This record gives sequence, structure tokens and C-alpha cells, in this order.
Amino acid sequence: MAATNLSSTSSSGVDELLFRNDAVSLCLLVNRRHRTLRIIDFRAGPTPSKRSFVLSAAKREGVEKIFTLVERDEVPTWTRLGFVREGSIPGFYKRSDAWILGAVVSEMSSPMREQSDDEEGAEGEGKAGSPAVLLAERTIARARRLVRESEGRPLPAIKIAPASGPELRRAVAAAQRAGRALTGFEPFGRDAVRTGYVLSARGGFSLHAAWEMQSCFGNSFLEVLTSPRHESERLATTAAIGALCERLVEEKAVSTFTFAPADDHELCAALLANGFRRSAVLARHLVVGRARKDAILWAKKLVAPDA
Repeated sequence: MAATNLSSTSSSGVDELLFRNDAVSLCLLVNRRHRTLRIIDFRAGPTPSKRSFVLSAAKREGVEKIFTLVERDEVPTWTRLGFVREGSIPGFYKRSDAWILGAVVSEMSSPMREQSDDEEGAEGEGKAGSPAVLLAERTIARARRLVRESEGRPLPAIKIAPASGPELRRAVAAAQRAGRALTGFEPFGRDAVRTGYVLSARGGFSLHAAWEMQSCFGNSFLEVLTSPRHESERLATTAAIGALCERLVEEKAVSTFTFAPADDHELCAALLANGFRRSAVLARHLVVGRARKDAILWAKKLVAPDA
């Protein structure tokens, strides 16, 4: 007998769908803003009922992209279910990586397929030559040029202050009206602690940011609300991200990761300048303004796990 429960968390922008029967136990986190669905699987194994429920839930909820985070030994399970390996989050589980497997709902074939040994490591959208990866590579090349051109230019002093929930919501609403919001600071995982900040510098620069931490693993998910539009904003954003990373170290975070649109060379340059590395390219993962975009997942190790 299957049991399905919808727990609405509309104030956070994420709904939680729970599904359980004798063979399947799933939690689905539906991000309404980006129309994505993250799968948390409590019972391993490539069963047809798992795939069927995930697909039907995604279509019912108007989701366009589905993805899951798993340890290495579960990668073949999800490739058999029609997902592609898009990359990893280094140190997500403190001493091991989380592999990201995703699928664009409209592009998933109907039947579950057999997995050959040769296909086990295939990355699908993560393979060289895919449109998402080619776009990311062009953006990163341009971002590297921007970093080189800015070498030696001083970064502004940054003031960092806590931002309350209402303050973050007002900032998100303003960024949405301007078509610049990269996020609504929705939860990425379950039961994680989220902290918001506002960072400012002389000249009128202001940036809202937040992170979500899982202290048991030492990882953190970092988000900035808007991208820099020109060099002066990029330099200030570079300094702001550096300040956030320093604060994360103080909070005992071991690693951090963030998403950036795959065509956003200014934000990617600010991340590169802070030592972030591309660790995944996710097809059609974000919505910015009215446009659905591919995303680059950037990651940084902050300290050694035993530090």
C-alpha cells in the first residue's frame, strides 16, 4: 500500500513530497521558483516504481529538472533510471564527494534501460561537446581573462552584517522586479540552518547573501542574490564572497558550493578569484528573470576535514 503526503512549505518556496511503499521510500523537494525537484532516496535500488513515481510527480508539479545527490556506489542505480552524471560536490559528506545526477523531464525516455559497464562513468550533459558544457567552458575562459585583467587592482573594504528573514524577502522581491534574482534563498536540503547577510562597500554597493549549513558533514551551500553587472561591482562581489568564506571558516564549515548561470562571466570571475573550481555543469537548472538557464556548480574546500 503506497502512502503519499504533501507537506507545504510555501513561505520557503519549497514543497516536500513524501512517498513510501514496500519497495520505495522517497522525499522530493520541489523548488517552485526554479521548477526543480531534488530526490532524497531512503531505499537504494533501481526499481521501475521509483522512476515512475518521480516522473509522474515531476509532471504533476510542473517541474522541468530533476536531480539527486548520491555517493559513488549509487551512481549506476540512477544512470539505469535514465539520469546523467553532471558532476560532483567535493567534500559534501566531509570525507567523500556527492555525485549529482540529473535529468530534464521533457528529455527522459520512457523505459528504464540496462546499464553497461562502459556507460557507468558516462556524464551525459557533463560530457565534452554537450551544449551546456560548451557554454560553461566559453564563460569560464572569458571569466579567467577578466580575473587576469583585474590583477593588482585593490578590492574594496567590505562590511558584513546579519540580515533578517523579512529583510531578505524584501531584497528578493526587489531583485525579482528588476529581473536580477538568482535565488529566493529557498532551502536546498532538509533541516539545515540558514543564515542571511547583507554586505556593503563604499560607493553604494550592497549584496544580500545566505548560506545553508549541515554541521554533521561540514558542508555549506552559499548563495548570492544578484550578479555583478560591471567591473566595479565584480571587484566588490569578489571581496564580498571572500568575506563570506572567511566567516564560513569561523563557523567550522569544511567546504562550500554555489550555483551560477552558465553564461554569467562576471559572477564566475568573482568565484574564480576566490579559489572556487567548476565541479559540475547542470543542464537547465536555474531560472533567472524569465529565462531557464544551464548552471555551473562551483565548489571550494575551506579547510581540511580534521582541521
